[in-house]
Amino acid sequence: MISMPDEGQALFDGWLRTKQQKVERRRSRDPHVHHGLRFVFYGRMSTSGYQDRRASRFWQLEIAERLVDGQGVIVDSFFDEGCSRTRAWHKRPATARLLTLLADPDRGFDAIVVGEYERAFCGRQFEDLVPVFEESGVQVWLPEAGGRVDFTDDAHSTLMKVLGAQSEREVMRTRNRVIQAMRAQTCDQGRYLGGRPPYGSRLVDGGPHPNRVHAKWGRRLQKLEPDAATAPHVEWIFERRSAGCSIAGIARMLNERAVPSPSGSDLDRNRHRSDSAWSVQTVAAILGNPRYTGRQVWNRVVNDRAKVTPGSGRPGQRPNEADQWAVSVSLAHTPLVGTRTFAAVQEVRAARPTGDGGSRVYLLAGLVVCGICGRRMDSNWVHGRASYRCRHGRTTAQVPAPGAPKILYWREDRLLAAIATALTTDDSGSVRVGDIPDLLRSAGLRVVCDGGDVRNRAALPSQLQGAGPGQGSRINRSRSGGTAPAGVSAGLADRVSRINCAASRDAAQCWIDDSAQSLEVHLLRAFEDACTPSS
Repeated sequence: MISMPDEGQALFDGWLRTKQQKVERRRSRDPHVHHGLRFVFYGRMSTSGYQDRRASRFWQLEIAERLVDGQGVIVDSFFDEGCSRTRAWHKRPATARLLTLLADPDRGFDAIVVGEYERAFCGRQFEDLVPVFEESGVQVWLPEAGGRVDFTDDAHSTLMKVLGAQSEREVMRTRNRVIQAMRAQTCDQGRYLGGRPPYGSRLVDGGPHPNRVHAKWGRRLQKLEPDAATAPHVEWIFERRSAGCSIAGIARMLNERAVPSPSGSDLDRNRHRSDSAWSVQTVAAILGNPRYTGRQVWNRVVNDRAKVTPGSGRPGQRPNEADQWAVSVSLAHTPLVGTRTFAAVQEVRAARPTGDGGSRVYLLAGLVVCGICGRRMDSNWVHGRASYRCRHGRTTAQVPAPGAPKILYWREDRLLAAIATALTTDDSGSVRVGDIPDLLRSAGLRVVCDGGDVRNRAALPSQLQGAGPGQGSRINRSRSGGTAPAGVSAGLADRVSRINCAASRDAAQCWIDDSAQSLEVHLLRAFEDACTPSS
């Protein structure tokens, strides 16, 4: 190695320093840059099971490093794993810590750099965070902006709005495509799309994957089949419910027989559960799961991204409406319960045993609604007979509030008689009291009881106030369009279409509610005069 004389070395070092200073002046005129900005890198990946964390972080960090090259140095990094871009910053683990540091004057960094806009922001998130960045004096650097984002520049503001809208559109577009594809796969193919198999079933090989690329990689489909250890318990649960047992009673018998619950029979998937006993909710979930009929059902629950589960950071879940479910048109796996049995179980109401071993029968159970508060009235047994009452949400542990409505009480026999009177007209004959419950259930109708005067009820349609014998029937026909609601028998349809709203006005008033398509029988006479109050 040839050494340079001291004089030559000094000249070379001086020339090199001059070149470096020229480069620094060309790079930026920002006074902060000459001292070197301290950056923190932020990155994010949407899923943890289908993405490689190292690869995702590597390419994002590489873009960020190229963006800040010569402007400063990255001193720290924040990376969110398994977080959707739609989740707000304060609900992501890494960005929540970053926001906390922004309030600290000794935070140790001057700017935030991101490898890609969509990795950090979506929709209006950037606009909402601008005041936070400005107050803390922290810059934001993005590759889409070519460097630092100027919060006061109109062009940068417009660019951020466009990027936010584009990011949100990408989420919605992808979501809609995936949902429609999964719905088609469920309905048409009955394909199992993942998730925990229901209690009583297990996953087995379902054949080669229909996608040739996935099949070439060795991926195969899965399907459900009865589990020899737990399937008999599911069949037993449906048998007991069909016999009229209550859900609580079924759960109690399962615990007494030491039958493993869904969480107790699969400990690896339920390490977060400490109680392995059967509960009312567990039995009710099994009885209401249509997959036991052999059909594949998808989209029964939906992710609620506004509610994040503590600890796991995953979005919460809430049940979907039945019209949002995707159900296979044919059987996709071996059924544990017949369709008729499943449908019948959904209508079962548990028998109420008495002290002598008998049972109490409430003919209108579930059909009587309080016209004062809108709650379904409770079935009640008083003085050896069935009745219905509404305490308007009060319990024996609460002191009634001043001015609260009195307990509404109706004896079943007098209620049935009032309904029969309301459904009886001169030209259609009388209605048998014993036929009323079946007629109401088959037509999907309800009975609304009221202890007040009709003239004080705001819900009473103005067209019916003061209606004569002929006016009421015309109103009913015009509202129903001349046809009865689906499921109404021919005899009841004719009777409903010719109801005389003025008949027995001292006992009842009837009309067809056009929004709920339900027959509402409003009992107008004060319950103190018509009924025996409960003791």
